[in-house]
Amino acid sequence: MKLKRFKNGGVHPDPMKLTAGKPIVGAPCPRKVTLFLSQHIGAPAKCIVKVGEKVEEGQMVAEAGGFVSAPVHTPIAGVVKKIDLVRDSQGLWKEAILIEEEPSEEPKKSQTLGFDQKNPLRSDDQIEKLSGKEIVDIIAEAGIVGLGGAAFPTRVKLTLPPGKKADVFLINGAECEPYLTCDDALMRAYPGEIVRGIRYLMKASGTSKAMIGIEANKPEAIEALEMVTMSSPDIEVVPLRTAYPQGGEKQLIQALTGRAVPAGGLPIDAGVIVDNVATAFAVYRAVKFGEPLVKRVATVTGVDVKDAGNFIVAVGTDMNSVLELAGGIPEETGKIISGGPMMGRAVSQPDAPLMKANGGFVLMPKTDTARGEVAPCVRCCKCVDACPMNLQPYLLQILAEYELPDDAKENGVLNCMECGCCSFICPSNRPIVDFIKLSKLQLRKKG
Repeated sequence: MKLKRFKNGGVHPDPMKLTAGKPIVGAPCPRKVTLFLSQHIGAPAKCIVKVGEKVEEGQMVAEAGGFVSAPVHTPIAGVVKKIDLVRDSQGLWKEAILIEEEPSEEPKKSQTLGFDQKNPLRSDDQIEKLSGKEIVDIIAEAGIVGLGGAAFPTRVKLTLPPGKKADVFLINGAECEPYLTCDDALMRAYPGEIVRGIRYLMKASGTSKAMIGIEANKPEAIEALEMVTMSSPDIEVVPLRTAYPQGGEKQLIQALTGRAVPAGGLPIDAGVIVDNVATAFAVYRAVKFGEPLVKRVATVTGVDVKDAGNFIVAVGTDMNSVLELAGGIPEETGKIISGGPMMGRAVSQPDAPLMKANGGFVLMPKTDTARGEVAPCVRCCKCVDACPMNLQPYLLQILAEYELPDDAKENGVLNCMECGCCSFICPSNRPIVDFIKLSKLQLRKKG
């Protein structure tokens, strides 16, 4: 069978899936958490608790701050100790709620985080009777956002603009970033639950068909999901050619449906909605068990990491304790990356709290993080060939260097998805993506 892939550009970095096949392991329940009010695209959530107030596990502590926003819940029971500004992993100050467990002589109910099959809030019959709007409301109440990295509120995706209609729901299981395996691990361990979550998403969106795109380097995940969808003609598992950025939203749409999202448009403009497999799993947990998004699977990995693996971690846990699950930070580490090495961001505050979008941390040795000496552009056009958005990255860099943001806009800089293919392929080690980000910043400053 010919594997599908997006039409233009792309690169082939070493997959480095060091934790592929590693089982999901639950982290210890945290004794205290720090919950950012802004850990999603859109308006920050609004705090609805006060210092000194007691809160229960799973309680909403901040409500959505607007239509494009999501509430925040606490993964632990305890007392609100402080509401203050806290640095995130990039060192930026953000408002957060600090909650600490009260001392108790009684042992904790559960010492380890997990996705246990606790008493369901709703039976299958009750779920069957839910309307699409009721499912959307459950998802909104649970604070579910896209768990592939963007953290876009799922409720917003499911609320279609007037005159728009989606006929296909696409589920992103590509996980094309090198090193990361959290989605792979989830698909292997919970295929049935993911498919049920997909069905809830289909009902919520009014779509009649779903397609699950998974890169071919995850054969166990493909087989697991094919097994549970054998009798479901409306849900198709589609193996994809391994190529980066296969998991990009527009690239996935093109690979699976052959449709193109217009420049400046959204997936709904192509008649589709896209969500990550981890998001579908979170939707299942919310609808079936009434569980808000307070924990997720995250990969901690690197060539020198002692116990690299996939871990269930609580939102709000300090990052250092998450890294300790894999044996801590090796001495040879030159950089910690939140996310994958292609689109992730360097961590400057390793004691920062974990957010909903944190799907993994890559600990890179110094030998792999040193930038090569920047040389002049040789006009080889490798960046043009690699660009999945059909842009001219070398030109966009030049326009940014000369502070010509309007010219950059005319040449499509706002269509750049910052995938990093151009910088990866450049033989002159030119920091093309850095300058493209600068150009976008120049445009934002102009208003």
